[in-house]
Amino acid sequence: MDLTWSEGEEAFRAEARAWLEANLAAWRDSHDGRILSGDTAEGFAQHRDWERMLAADRWAVVSWPEEHGGRAASRWEWLIFEEEYYRAGAPPRITQNGIFLLAPTVFEFGNAEQRAHVLGRMARAEDLWCQGWSEPNAGSDLASLTCRARRDDDRGGWVLDGQKTWTTRGAFCTHLFGLFRTDPDSERHRGLTYLLVPLDLDGVTVRGFGRLDGDEGFAEVFFDGAFLPDDALPGGPVLGGVGEGWSVAMATTSSERGLTLRSPGRFTATADRLVDLYREHGRDDPRLRDRVVQGWMEAEAYRLQTLRTVTDDAEGRPAGARSSFTKLWWSELDVALHETALDVLGPAAELDGPWTKGWQFALSGPIYAGTNEIQRNIAAERVLGLPRK
Repeated sequence: MDLTWSEGEEAFRAEARAWLEANLAAWRDSHDGRILSGDTAEGFAQHRDWERMLAADRWAVVSWPEEHGGRAASRWEWLIFEEEYYRAGAPPRITQNGIFLLAPTVFEFGNAEQRAHVLGRMARAEDLWCQGWSEPNAGSDLASLTCRARRDDDRGGWVLDGQKTWTTRGAFCTHLFGLFRTDPDSERHRGLTYLLVPLDLDGVTVRGFGRLDGDEGFAEVFFDGAFLPDDALPGGPVLGGVGEGWSVAMATTSSERGLTLRSPGRFTATADRLVDLYREHGRDDPRLRDRVVQGWMEAEAYRLQTLRTVTDDAEGRPAGARSSFTKLWWSELDVALHETALDVLGPAAELDGPWTKGWQFALSGPIYAGTNEIQRNIAAERVLGLPRK
Protein backbone atom coordinates (compact mmCIF):
# COMPACT_ATOMS: atom_id res chain seq x y z
CA MET A 1 0.00 0.00 0.00
CA ASP A 2 1.46 3.34 -1.13
CA LEU A 3 0.85 6.09 1.45
CA THR A 4 2.00 8.93 -0.79
CA TRP A 5 -0.32 11.07 -2.91
CA SER A 6 0.27 11.74 -6.59
CA GLU A 7 0.62 15.25 -8.05
CA GLY A 8 -2.91 14.96 -9.42
CA GLU A 9 -4.29 13.98 -6.03
CA GLU A 10 -2.48 16.84 -4.33
CA ALA A 11 -3.91 19.22 -6.93
CA PHE A 12 -7.38 17.82 -6.21
CA ARG A 13 -6.80 18.46 -2.50
CA ALA A 14 -5.73 22.05 -3.13
CA GLU A 15 -8.78 22.72 -5.29
CA ALA A 16 -11.14 21.20 -2.71
CA ARG A 17 -9.51 23.14 0.15
CA ALA A 18 -9.74 26.46 -1.68
CA TRP A 19 -13.38 25.92 -2.64
CA LEU A 20 -14.42 24.87 0.85
CA GLU A 21 -12.69 27.78 2.56
CA ALA A 22 -14.22 30.37 0.23
CA ASN A 23 -17.72 28.92 0.06
CA LEU A 24 -18.06 28.01 3.72
CA ALA A 25 -17.32 31.61 4.58
CA ALA A 26 -19.91 32.81 2.07
CA TRP A 27 -22.54 30.37 3.39
CA ARG A 28 -21.97 31.40 6.98
CA ASP A 29 -22.09 35.08 6.05
CA SER A 30 -25.40 34.55 4.25
CA HIS A 31 -26.85 33.37 7.55
CA ASP A 32 -25.13 36.06 9.64
CA GLY A 33 -22.88 33.41 11.15
CA ARG A 34 -25.85 31.85 12.96
CA ILE A 35 -25.70 28.21 11.87
CA LEU A 36 -28.27 25.93 13.48
CA SER A 37 -28.46 22.17 13.85
CA GLY A 38 -29.51 20.37 10.70
CA ASP A 39 -31.90 18.34 12.84
CA THR A 40 -34.17 21.36 13.35
CA ALA A 41 -36.59 22.72 10.76
CA GLU A 42 -34.82 26.07 10.40
CA GLY A 43 -31.37 24.48 10.48
CA PHE A 44 -32.37 21.87 7.91
CA ALA A 45 -33.30 24.66 5.51
CA GLN A 46 -29.92 26.35 6.11
CA HIS A 47 -28.05 23.13 5.47
CA ARG A 48 -30.09 22.45 2.34
CA ASP A 49 -28.76 25.75 0.97
CA TRP A 50 -25.25 24.44 1.65
CA GLU A 51 -26.00 21.17 -0.14
CA ARG A 52 -27.13 23.11 -3.19
CA MET A 53 -23.92 25.13 -3.17
CA LEU A 54 -21.94 21.89 -3.10
CA ALA A 55 -23.99 20.45 -5.96
CA ALA A 56 -23.69 23.56 -8.14
CA ASP A 57 -19.91 23.05 -8.37
CA ARG A 58 -20.10 19.24 -8.36
CA TRP A 59 -18.69 18.81 -4.85
CA ALA A 60 -21.80 17.17 -3.38
CA VAL A 61 -20.96 13.69 -4.71
CA VAL A 62 -17.40 13.85 -5.98
CA SER A 63 -17.05 10.11 -6.57
CA TRP A 64 -20.17 9.81 -8.76
CA PRO A 65 -20.06 9.89 -12.58
CA GLU A 66 -20.34 13.35 -14.11
CA GLU A 67 -23.70 12.48 -15.65
CA HIS A 68 -25.17 12.25 -12.15
CA GLY A 69 -23.58 15.43 -10.82
CA GLY A 70 -20.22 14.11 -9.65
CA ARG A 71 -16.60 14.50 -10.64
CA ALA A 72 -15.81 10.82 -11.29
CA ALA A 73 -13.26 11.07 -8.48
CA SER A 74 -11.35 7.98 -7.45
CA ARG A 75 -11.81 6.34 -4.06
CA TRP A 76 -8.61 8.04 -2.95
CA GLU A 77 -9.82 11.46 -4.07
CA TRP A 78 -13.08 10.89 -2.21
CA LEU A 79 -11.08 10.25 0.97
CA ILE A 80 -9.06 13.40 0.31
CA PHE A 81 -12.24 15.43 -0.13
CA GLU A 82 -13.65 14.04 3.12
CA GLU A 83 -10.45 14.98 4.95
CA GLU A 84 -10.62 18.53 3.61
CA TYR A 85 -14.35 18.76 4.28
CA TYR A 86 -14.01 18.04 7.99
CA ARG A 87 -10.71 19.88 8.33
CA ALA A 88 -12.53 23.00 7.15
CA GLY A 89 -15.25 22.52 9.78
CA ALA A 90 -17.99 22.01 7.19
CA PRO A 91 -21.40 20.92 8.54
CA PRO A 92 -22.79 17.37 8.74
CA ARG A 93 -24.46 16.30 5.51
CA ILE A 94 -28.25 16.35 5.77
CA THR A 95 -28.30 14.34 2.53
CA GLN A 96 -26.17 11.56 4.01
CA ASN A 97 -28.85 8.85 4.15
CA GLY A 98 -29.43 9.39 0.45
CA ILE A 99 -25.95 9.92 -0.95
CA PHE A 100 -24.06 7.56 1.38
CA LEU A 101 -26.62 4.77 1.91
CA LEU A 102 -29.31 4.70 -0.79
CA ALA A 103 -27.18 5.89 -3.72
CA PRO A 104 -24.65 3.00 -3.66
CA THR A 105 -27.62 0.62 -3.60
CA VAL A 106 -29.26 2.41 -6.55
CA PHE A 107 -26.00 2.21 -8.50
CA GLU A 108 -25.85 -1.54 -7.84
CA PHE A 109 -29.50 -2.58 -8.14
CA GLY A 110 -31.38 0.26 -9.83
CA ASN A 111 -32.53 0.18 -13.41
CA ALA A 112 -31.44 2.88 -15.87
CA GLU A 113 -34.56 5.00 -15.33
CA GLN A 114 -34.22 4.85 -11.54
CA ARG A 115 -30.57 5.85 -11.68
CA ALA A 116 -31.27 8.73 -14.06
CA HIS A 117 -34.10 10.12 -11.92
CA VAL A 118 -33.11 9.40 -8.33
CA LEU A 119 -29.40 10.19 -8.32
CA GLY A 120 -29.36 13.63 -9.92
CA ARG A 121 -32.25 14.93 -7.81
CA MET A 122 -30.60 13.51 -4.72
CA ALA A 123 -27.26 15.18 -5.50
CA ARG A 124 -28.96 18.55 -6.00
CA ALA A 125 -30.90 18.19 -2.72
CA GLU A 126 -34.16 18.37 -4.67
CA ASP A 127 -35.30 15.10 -3.09
CA LEU A 128 -34.28 14.34 0.50
CA TRP A 129 -34.29 10.68 1.52
CA CYS A 130 -34.78 9.10 4.94
CA GLN A 131 -34.27 5.47 5.88
CA GLY A 132 -37.33 3.38 6.78
CA TRP A 133 -35.72 0.47 8.57
CA SER A 134 -36.63 0.42 12.26
CA GLU A 135 -40.11 -0.36 13.53
CA PRO A 136 -41.51 -0.42 17.07
CA ASN A 137 -40.68 -4.14 17.34
CA ALA A 138 -37.94 -4.42 14.73
CA GLY A 139 -34.69 -2.59 15.42
CA SER A 140 -31.42 -4.50 15.30
CA ASP A 141 -33.49 -7.58 14.42
CA LEU A 142 -34.52 -6.08 11.11
CA ALA A 143 -35.85 -9.37 9.77
CA SER A 144 -38.74 -9.25 12.23
CA LEU A 145 -40.30 -6.21 10.54
CA THR A 146 -44.05 -6.22 9.97
CA CYS A 147 -44.73 -3.28 7.62
CA ARG A 148 -46.70 -4.69 4.70
CA ALA A 149 -47.03 -3.92 1.02
CA ARG A 150 -49.94 -5.64 -0.74
CA ARG A 151 -50.01 -5.82 -4.52
CA ASP A 152 -53.02 -4.17 -6.19
CA ASP A 153 -52.89 -5.12 -9.87
CA ASP A 154 -56.20 -3.43 -10.67
CA ARG A 155 -54.78 -0.03 -9.79
CA GLY A 156 -51.20 -0.88 -10.68
CA GLY A 157 -49.25 -0.44 -7.49
CA TRP A 158 -48.82 -1.34 -3.82
CA VAL A 159 -50.95 -0.73 -0.72
CA LEU A 160 -48.76 0.06 2.29
CA ASP A 161 -49.64 -0.50 5.96
CA GLY A 162 -47.57 -0.33 9.14
CA GLN A 163 -45.20 1.97 10.97
CA LYS A 164 -41.53 2.97 10.80
CA THR A 165 -39.83 4.73 13.69
CA TRP A 166 -36.53 6.43 14.63
CA THR A 167 -36.53 7.84 11.11
CA THR A 168 -33.60 10.25 11.08
CA ARG A 169 -34.60 13.67 9.67
CA GLY A 170 -37.81 12.03 8.49
CA ALA A 171 -39.73 15.09 9.66
CA PHE A 172 -38.08 17.14 6.89
CA CYS A 173 -37.49 14.62 4.08
CA THR A 174 -39.48 14.15 0.88
CA HIS A 175 -38.89 10.42 0.29
CA LEU A 176 -38.28 7.21 2.23
CA PHE A 177 -36.46 4.03 1.27
CA GLY A 178 -37.37 0.97 3.27
CA LEU A 179 -38.23 -2.69 3.56
CA PHE A 180 -41.80 -4.00 3.40
CA ARG A 181 -43.17 -7.52 3.68
CA THR A 182 -44.78 -8.29 0.31
CA ASP A 183 -45.41 -11.98 0.96
CA PRO A 184 -47.82 -12.21 3.92
CA ASP A 185 -46.95 -15.87 4.50
CA SER A 186 -43.21 -15.29 4.63
CA GLU A 187 -41.06 -15.14 7.71
CA ARG A 188 -37.81 -13.47 8.65
CA HIS A 189 -35.56 -12.65 5.67
CA ARG A 190 -37.90 -13.98 2.98
CA GLY A 191 -40.73 -12.22 1.20
CA LEU A 192 -39.35 -8.70 1.67
CA THR A 193 -39.22 -5.95 -0.96
CA TYR A 194 -37.16 -2.76 -1.00
CA LEU A 195 -39.43 0.18 -1.89
CA LEU A 196 -38.82 3.83 -2.75
CA VAL A 197 -41.70 5.85 -1.31
CA PRO A 198 -42.64 9.53 -1.78
CA LEU A 199 -43.83 10.81 1.59
CA ASP A 200 -46.60 12.97 0.13
CA LEU A 201 -48.80 9.98 -0.71
CA ASP A 202 -52.32 9.89 0.66
CA GLY A 203 -52.34 7.58 3.67
CA VAL A 204 -48.79 8.45 4.77
CA THR A 205 -48.48 10.39 8.03
CA VAL A 206 -45.12 11.73 9.17
CA ARG A 207 -45.04 12.69 12.83
CA GLY A 208 -41.88 14.33 14.11
CA PHE A 209 -40.86 14.10 17.73
CA GLY A 210 -38.26 15.83 19.85
CA ARG A 211 -35.05 14.33 21.17
CA LEU A 212 -33.55 14.92 24.57
CA ASP A 213 -31.21 17.52 23.07
CA GLY A 214 -34.17 19.55 21.84
CA ASP A 215 -33.88 18.79 18.12
CA GLU A 216 -36.98 17.54 16.36
CA GLY A 217 -35.67 15.79 13.25
CA PHE A 218 -36.66 12.25 14.23
CA ALA A 219 -40.01 11.01 12.98
CA GLU A 220 -42.46 8.17 13.07
CA VAL A 221 -43.93 7.32 9.68
CA PHE A 222 -47.36 5.70 9.51
CA PHE A 223 -48.78 3.91 6.45
CA ASP A 224 -52.55 3.50 6.52
CA GLY A 225 -53.65 1.96 3.25
CA ALA A 226 -51.27 4.29 1.37
CA PHE A 227 -51.29 3.56 -2.35
CA LEU A 228 -47.86 3.55 -4.02
CA PRO A 229 -48.41 3.52 -7.80
CA ASP A 230 -45.98 1.83 -10.15
CA ASP A 231 -45.33 5.20 -11.80
CA ALA A 232 -44.56 7.00 -8.51
CA LEU A 233 -40.96 7.13 -9.75
CA PRO A 234 -39.50 6.63 -13.23
CA GLY A 235 -38.40 3.01 -13.39
CA GLY A 236 -40.85 2.07 -10.65
CA PRO A 237 -40.71 2.11 -6.84
CA VAL A 238 -39.27 -1.40 -6.42
CA LEU A 239 -35.50 -1.50 -6.10
CA GLY A 240 -33.88 -4.80 -6.99
CA GLY A 241 -36.94 -6.99 -7.56
CA VAL A 242 -40.00 -8.12 -5.66
CA GLY A 243 -39.09 -10.48 -2.82
CA GLU A 244 -35.39 -9.62 -3.11
CA GLY A 245 -35.44 -6.91 -0.46
CA TRP A 246 -33.19 -8.59 2.07
CA SER A 247 -30.31 -8.97 -0.37
CA VAL A 248 -30.71 -5.37 -1.50
CA ALA A 249 -30.89 -4.13 2.09
CA MET A 250 -27.69 -5.95 3.00
CA ALA A 251 -25.88 -3.87 0.38
CA THR A 252 -27.23 -0.75 2.09
CA THR A 253 -26.19 -1.93 5.55
CA SER A 254 -22.68 -2.61 4.26
CA SER A 255 -22.48 1.07 3.27
CA GLU A 256 -24.05 2.12 6.58
CA ARG A 257 -21.58 0.16 8.70
CA GLY A 258 -18.58 0.69 6.46
CA LEU A 259 -16.70 3.71 5.18
CA THR A 260 -19.20 5.80 3.27
CA LEU A 261 -21.25 6.92 6.25
CA ARG A 262 -18.29 7.66 8.53
CA SER A 263 -15.10 8.48 6.67
CA PRO A 264 -11.88 8.82 8.69
CA GLY A 265 -11.63 12.54 7.91
CA ARG A 266 -14.46 13.11 10.37
CA PHE A 267 -12.49 11.55 13.23
CA THR A 268 -9.00 12.83 12.42
CA ALA A 269 -10.44 16.36 12.38
CA THR A 270 -12.13 15.73 15.74
CA ALA A 271 -8.88 14.35 17.16
CA ASP A 272 -6.96 17.43 15.97
CA ARG A 273 -9.53 19.70 17.62
CA LEU A 274 -9.20 17.65 20.81
CA VAL A 275 -5.42 18.22 20.86
CA ASP A 276 -6.01 21.96 20.37
CA LEU A 277 -8.57 21.93 23.17
CA TYR A 278 -6.13 20.28 25.57
CA ARG A 279 -3.44 22.82 24.73
CA GLU A 280 -5.88 25.71 25.04
CA HIS A 281 -6.96 24.69 28.52
CA GLY A 282 -3.39 24.03 29.63
CA ARG A 283 -4.30 21.03 31.71
CA ASP A 284 -1.36 19.32 33.42
CA ASP A 285 -2.87 15.91 33.96
CA PRO A 286 -0.76 12.99 32.68
CA ARG A 287 -3.72 10.60 32.58
CA LEU A 288 -5.85 13.05 30.64
CA ARG A 289 -2.94 13.82 28.31
CA ASP A 290 -2.52 10.11 27.64
CA ARG A 291 -6.21 9.83 26.71
CA VAL A 292 -5.86 12.74 24.28
CA VAL A 293 -2.81 11.12 22.69
CA GLN A 294 -4.54 7.72 22.57
CA GLY A 295 -7.56 9.25 20.84
CA TRP A 296 -5.37 10.95 18.25
CA MET A 297 -3.48 7.69 17.56
CA GLU A 298 -6.68 5.69 17.21
CA ALA A 299 -8.11 8.21 14.75
CA GLU A 300 -4.90 8.00 12.72
CA ALA A 301 -4.99 4.20 12.90
CA TYR A 302 -8.56 4.27 11.60
CA ARG A 303 -7.39 6.43 8.68
CA LEU A 304 -4.63 3.94 7.84
CA GLN A 305 -7.01 0.99 8.18
CA THR A 306 -9.37 2.76 5.78
CA LEU A 307 -6.61 3.11 3.20
CA ARG A 308 -6.05 -0.64 3.43
CA THR A 309 -9.79 -1.33 3.15
CA VAL A 310 -10.09 0.87 0.06
CA THR A 311 -7.03 -0.83 -1.43
CA ASP A 312 -8.64 -4.23 -0.86
CA ASP A 313 -11.89 -3.07 -2.45
CA ALA A 314 -10.09 -1.58 -5.45
CA GLU A 315 -8.35 -4.92 -5.95
CA GLY A 316 -11.58 -6.89 -5.82
CA ARG A 317 -11.67 -7.86 -2.14
CA PRO A 318 -14.84 -6.22 -0.75
CA ALA A 319 -15.18 -5.95 3.02
CA GLY A 320 -18.44 -7.88 3.36
CA ALA A 321 -19.01 -8.86 6.98
CA ARG A 322 -15.73 -7.17 7.94
CA SER A 323 -17.64 -3.87 7.74
CA SER A 324 -18.90 -4.77 11.22
CA PHE A 325 -15.36 -4.22 12.53
CA THR A 326 -15.37 -0.80 10.86
CA LYS A 327 -18.65 0.15 12.51
CA LEU A 328 -17.39 -0.93 15.93
CA TRP A 329 -14.22 1.12 15.44
CA TRP A 330 -15.71 4.44 14.36
CA SER A 331 -18.66 4.37 16.76
CA GLU A 332 -16.58 3.66 19.86
CA LEU A 333 -13.84 6.05 18.76
CA ASP A 334 -16.39 8.85 18.42
CA VAL A 335 -17.61 8.31 21.99
CA ALA A 336 -14.05 8.17 23.38
CA LEU A 337 -12.96 11.40 21.66
CA HIS A 338 -15.95 13.35 22.93
CA GLU A 339 -15.81 11.95 26.45
CA THR A 340 -12.16 12.98 26.64
CA ALA A 341 -13.05 16.47 25.41
CA LEU A 342 -15.68 16.86 28.13
CA ASP A 343 -13.15 15.80 30.76
CA VAL A 344 -10.66 18.34 29.40
CA LEU A 345 -13.31 21.04 29.70
CA GLY A 346 -14.29 19.94 33.18
CA PRO A 347 -17.24 21.88 34.66
CA ALA A 348 -17.11 24.23 31.65
CA ALA A 349 -18.39 21.34 29.49
CA GLU A 350 -21.93 22.26 30.52
CA LEU A 351 -21.47 25.61 28.78
CA ASP A 352 -19.74 24.30 25.65
CA GLY A 353 -22.32 23.62 22.96
CA PRO A 354 -20.32 21.92 20.17
CA TRP A 355 -18.48 19.34 22.26
CA THR A 356 -21.53 18.55 24.39
CA LYS A 357 -23.76 18.28 21.33
CA GLY A 358 -21.18 16.06 19.65
CA TRP A 359 -21.00 13.82 22.70
CA GLN A 360 -24.78 13.45 22.81
CA PHE A 361 -24.82 12.39 19.18
CA ALA A 362 -21.79 10.08 19.59
CA LEU A 363 -23.67 8.09 22.23
CA SER A 364 -26.11 6.96 19.54
CA GLY A 365 -23.32 5.54 17.35
CA PRO A 366 -23.12 2.16 19.10
CA ILE A 367 -26.90 1.81 18.60
CA TYR A 368 -27.78 2.91 15.05
CA ALA A 369 -26.65 0.99 11.96
CA GLY A 370 -27.13 -2.17 14.01
CA THR A 371 -26.15 -2.22 17.67
CA ASN A 372 -22.54 -2.95 18.47
CA GLU A 373 -23.62 -6.12 20.27
CA ILE A 374 -25.06 -7.35 16.97
CA GLN A 375 -21.90 -6.26 15.13
CA ARG A 376 -19.75 -8.29 17.52
CA ASN A 377 -21.90 -11.34 16.84
CA ILE A 378 -21.59 -10.83 13.07
CA ALA A 379 -17.82 -10.39 13.29
CA ALA A 380 -17.44 -13.42 15.55
CA GLU A 381 -19.55 -15.75 13.44
CA ARG A 382 -18.96 -14.59 9.86
CA VAL A 383 -15.36 -13.34 10.01
CA LEU A 384 -13.72 -15.25 12.85
CA GLY A 385 -15.77 -18.41 12.29
CA LEU A 386 -16.76 -18.79 15.92
CA PRO A 387 -19.83 -20.94 16.72
CA ARG A 388 -23.18 -19.49 17.68
CA LYS A 389 -24.04 -19.77 21.33
